[in-house]
Amino acid sequence: MEPSSVALRLATGALAPLIGKLFVKEGPGAELVDRPVRLASLVSFRGERRTLGEAELSKLAAVLVRRAGRAAGPVEAPSAETAAELTDALVRALHALGDVDMDDVQAVRLGPEALAARLPRPRDLSADAEARWDTLLHTCCVHVLHFFTTRSTFVARAQVEQTRTLHRATRTMDLLLERIGDRRAEDADFEPRWARHVIARHGELTIHGLDLGHGHEWQLDAAYVPLEVTAPEAEADDPTAPAGATGSVDPSGLVLRAEDALAGRDRVLLRGVAGSGKSTLVQWLAVTAARTHLGPPRDHPPGLDHLVGRVPFVLPLRRVVIDGRPPSPDRFAHAVGSPLATAQPDGWADRVLRAGRALLLVDGVDEVPERDRETVRRWIRELMTTYPGNPWVVTARPSAVREAWLADRDAARGFVELSLAPMSRTDIELFVTRWHEAADADPALGTALVTAIRTTEALGRLAVNPLMCGLLCALHRDREGFLPTDRRDLYEAALSMLLERRDLERGVDTTLGAGGRLSRDALVRLLQRLAHWMIRNDRAEMDRADAVAQLDRVLPAMAHHVSADGDTVLRHLLERCGLLREPVPGRLDFVHRIFQDHLGAGAAVEEGDFPLLLDNAHRDRWEDVIRMAVALGRPAERVRLLEGLLDGAGENFPSAPPVEEAEGRIVRRVLLAADCVAHATELDPGTRRRVTDAVARLLPPTDMRQARFLAHHGGALLLGLLPGPEGLTDEEAGAVVVTALKIGTDAALPLLARYRRHPSLWLRRQLAWNWHHFDAERYAREILADLDDEDLYISVHTHEQLRLLRDLGGRARVQLVGTHRPEELSTYLVPERLTHLWWRDLPAPGDDGSRTSAFPRLREIRVRRSAVAEGFRPPPGFTAAPHPEDSGAVLMTRDTGNTGTPG
Repeated sequence: MEPSSVALRLATGALAPLIGKLFVKEGPGAELVDRPVRLASLVSFRGERRTLGEAELSKLAAVLVRRAGRAAGPVEAPSAETAAELTDALVRALHALGDVDMDDVQAVRLGPEALAARLPRPRDLSADAEARWDTLLHTCCVHVLHFFTTRSTFVARAQVEQTRTLHRATRTMDLLLERIGDRRAEDADFEPRWARHVIARHGELTIHGLDLGHGHEWQLDAAYVPLEVTAPEAEADDPTAPAGATGSVDPSGLVLRAEDALAGRDRVLLRGVAGSGKSTLVQWLAVTAARTHLGPPRDHPPGLDHLVGRVPFVLPLRRVVIDGRPPSPDRFAHAVGSPLATAQPDGWADRVLRAGRALLLVDGVDEVPERDRETVRRWIRELMTTYPGNPWVVTARPSAVREAWLADRDAARGFVELSLAPMSRTDIELFVTRWHEAADADPALGTALVTAIRTTEALGRLAVNPLMCGLLCALHRDREGFLPTDRRDLYEAALSMLLERRDLERGVDTTLGAGGRLSRDALVRLLQRLAHWMIRNDRAEMDRADAVAQLDRVLPAMAHHVSADGDTVLRHLLERCGLLREPVPGRLDFVHRIFQDHLGAGAAVEEGDFPLLLDNAHRDRWEDVIRMAVALGRPAERVRLLEGLLDGAGENFPSAPPVEEAEGRIVRRVLLAADCVAHATELDPGTRRRVTDAVARLLPPTDMRQARFLAHHGGALLLGLLPGPEGLTDEEAGAVVVTALKIGTDAALPLLARYRRHPSLWLRRQLAWNWHHFDAERYAREILADLDDEDLYISVHTHEQLRLLRDLGGRARVQLVGTHRPEELSTYLVPERLTHLWWRDLPAPGDDGSRTSAFPRLREIRVRRSAVAEGFRPPPGFTAAPHPEDSGAVLMTRDTGNTGTPG
């Protein structure tokens, strides 16, 4: 029987009482909440408002199954065994309602079929239960959504949401008309094709390890985890500012969501370490812009209106810079190998750029040879001068280019420099959850991995970016919970998984025909040869002919393993190993630079290329190679490398005058040696002491620039050497705290705890704003519980942090980052304490008096100007005015006479 007909035969009156038990009752004051409500806060069997236990939920599910069976008719009713199966599966599906990331209005808009698709599908049902499952779940979803629409507050909330959506659609349409209204007919016909092409090419992520070796294509919408960046304004804020000054700095302090940091900035140089998500962010920006060209106006992140109607050009430099020459606009599509290159109208790219309608996304400055980077810089500057008015995002590794590399004497034409931050704990948990969903893996494995990352310091140091988290997820699943705890072992385990186990476990023939079989060691030797050539020649890609030539040179020494020629072996490597790929015909690269660096380091150690490594230690592209060489080397080889890195760091190092370029190179080498110590499992004590002594002479940092430099290059060894607060100036103390925060592991907490009572408001802000980068409960206990919070906003990102803040007795000033629902605030914010509320990411909820009526001491609310534009109005008794120090914010203050007891 069709699901829709079963749903119709089940009378609403018969199921409404049962469905109603799944959700909390509307209490007094609920009618004032005129905004959508998250499903997690509605279900009655989870959270602190729980009224339905597991046993009661099972009984309710059994009744639903029985009644659905009766509606199907006596002939089609399930057997007792099938009914029991369906009941267990339905309990799991209903329980998952609390995990669905949407509100009641969005759920109703989805409809029952799409809502059912968001719930977990059981994988262990019998054939009879499987045949009945879709009908049962569809029926339940129909009645759940009907129940939502009957709640007394739903209509008001839906109207507010509809008004907000209409406002955004109107604004988006105005932007589209402004940017694309005056186009040639041929351009107007071609641009939707280009938009669909961009979405198809960049709308998926390759998640390595999902298929025991080969990448798995993952929809960007489902996979994208919002990244965070360090904004220089936040760090340049004056540490010696008066205690009462709040500044115009965003209260997330050192870290902002990438979407927020990019808003309003037309030229950005984005720095990030390998695997931090630079290319993923570029994909997301391209797809977001492309979608505005197709169909009705789509919702896009607040603050990114400048992407509406833009034509995105994604330009990965490793691919588009040929023989040191970047492409001209008419060759953009050709350079990236687009199949639409010959279909674009003559002069189309030039017209798009001249009209200021392009979005230029230049990815990977670090992946072109150093000798070509100045050419790339001049190319960018020339295009900016020739085609003003187009937004740019350029990405690079942190040390690939100097500071202010794209600066301009005219500040309005220069690039703002942002740096991708390590993933927060919340983002790591979200990534792990989504990875396991994409892999169709047991959710319990994901929960166990999150717990391991939280509780094992070594794993916490590894799980800092999307790439490393993906490797941990894949290995955790593959090894049934057993994980390596250092970077070298993690990469070795990944190589084993990628090179050896996938084909063996699937029974795939890995022979080269008559040419023999390649063992894991032989595969590693061959890949090392290619990686070593690419590193020595400063290349991120190599021509196929060069690869064949390198293999032909090494294969005679492996004749007892394989008798095939270089071309045959290369074809095998491309097809079977999962590490090497051919992105465009005739050009090869590794699936990620970390594998190239790891394999190349192994080859360098085997070849004894220590002078080569040390001669290039000051170059950014060699830093990871040297780290891995120290990790892979024997004890005597580690000593040779580390002592070589310290060469020049004598007793008079560093000198008192400002660091010159030559001395700057020595500083980088010393800090690289410090970071390498963490990768050396066995090291001569004398060498370790000399590294420690050299690093100690660089401390304390005296300003934010030094703090950033030390944290990025020095690693965890610094945490045991950072001094204070005794004997430090406010500037030095602030720089020490920023260094520890940017290293970002829980090992920094004992040091940070020493600064909880420091008199500098600027310093204590850093502690209040960076909670979400550490274990929430431990940070609350060790830092916030005794933090002097006078004139200080505490940044809250998650539901867990709200709860922990309540357990600490609340705070007077709270800054909310992300989405926090009214019912959460009334539950977790302490009315007797709250006087100032900073709601950074507040969506426009309409006039909501209930949010403030429970907080009689609340005096100020700060919201985004865009939230006011979308309909957020001052609560009763408050007056709104532009914020005096932040042009992007509105300050709402309680009118005189309406204030509660002064706080």
